[in-house]
Amino acid sequence: MGEWDATTFEGKQTILRVVREEANRLFAMAEPAEAWKAPTACPGWTTADVVGHIVDTTEGYFAAFAAARGGDTGAPYGLTGMGARVNEQATAFRNVSQAELTERLRSDFERMMGMLDELGPDEWTGLMVPHFYMGPVPAYFYAAGQLMDYAVHSWDIRQGSGRAHGLPGDAADLLVPFMFVLWQSTVRADAVRVPFELGIRVTGRNAGEYLVSVNEQGMSYQPGAVDDLPTVIDFDAGSLVLTTFGRCNTGTVRGDLAVADRFLNLFFRI
Repeated sequence: MGEWDATTFEGKQTILRVVREEANRLFAMAEPAEAWKAPTACPGWTTADVVGHIVDTTEGYFAAFAAARGGDTGAPYGLTGMGARVNEQATAFRNVSQAELTERLRSDFERMMGMLDELGPDEWTGLMVPHFYMGPVPAYFYAAGQLMDYAVHSWDIRQGSGRAHGLPGDAADLLVPFMFVLWQSTVRADAVRVPFELGIRVTGRNAGEYLVSVNEQGMSYQPGAVDDLPTVIDFDAGSLVLTTFGRCNTGTVRGDLAVADRFLNLFFRI
C-alpha cells in the first residue's frame, strides 16, 4: 500500500490529490456569505478564523522552505505555546473581508501545491524543512500539514453546523502515520510517567498494530503484535485522527481501563 504512505515518494500523488479534494470542500463551505461568521468546533473561532489560520500557516510554510533552501533552520517555537500563538495569528485577520481572505487562501493553496508538486524523490524524503513549531521535518510532512489543516478544519466547520457528519476516509487513512508523531510531540510536561505499555490497533489503508511505551523520556512506538498486552485501544482511522487532535474522545478499550485512561490523558491538545 505504498501509494497510501505519504512518507514515501510513492504516496506523493495520492496525498496531493486528497489535499486538493479536502481544500475544495473547505473553500465551498467558507465562501457563502452566511458561513463566514458561523461557529466552528474550535472554541471562539468562526469559519473566518479557520480561514485566517490556514492562511497564516501556509504562508509560514513558504518561509520555512525558503529557510531550508538557504540553510537556515533556526530554533523551533515549540508545541506547548502553539495554541495561544495560533489563536493570536488567526484572529489578526478579523478585519479582512471575506472576499479578500478567501481569495488569499486559494492563492496560497495553489502556490503551496505547486511547491510540493515540484519535489522530486530525494527532496520529498530528504529535504529537511524547519517547521515553526516542531523544528526540522522532512518535506513530505508539509503535505501532511496541509491535509491536517484542510481535512480537520473542514470537520470543525461541519461540526459547528450541528449536523451529523464524519471525516473522509482517504484523508483519515493518509494521516494515520502522522498521529503517532503528534502524540510523541505533545506529551504533557507535568504528566506522571511511571513506565507502562499498551497496544494501539488501527484499521483502514494504513492499518496496523503498534506497541506503545511510555516512560520518563516520553512516548515511543513501533509496529508489533499487541495481542499479549494487557491493554489495547482499537481505532478506525478517523477516530484516531480526531482523538489525537482532541476533537473527540473515541476508541474501543480492551483490557485495563486505567492504563488506557493514563495514556489518553497523557497529551496536551493542539
